[in-house]
Amino acid sequence: MLTFERVKEIVLAYPDTEETTSWDARSFKVNGKVILFWNPTHDAPVFKVSFEERDFLLEVDPDTFFTTDHHRPWPLILARPARVDMDWVKANIDQVWRAQVKKRTLKAWDGASLQA
Repeated sequence: MLTFERVKEIVLAYPDTEETTSWDARSFKVNGKVILFWNPTHDAPVFKVSFEERDFLLEVDPDTFFTTDHHRPWPLILARPARVDMDWVKANIDQVWRAQVKKRTLKAWDGASLQA
């Protein structure tokens, strides 16, 4: 089961990430941009995705993924912590981090990964 502490462990393993608060929700940022929120009302993570991916996930796996009227206008999706696949979580965090981190940090991270 995905917990806030597990999300924290995954996200903060990436360079230049920080735990913060955004819109009264615990969140994580890189380069001043949110990677992921934890929605306190639903006790669920809120992931950044494209509208197309969100609509696809809602259609193929409504037992895991959902949205709310508040989140519907944005490219975001909520996931039920007991059902979400950890590989999907890690891939989403990696993809969002890569899109938002400074390019020099990304280059250094990828270089270190190749040497490991």
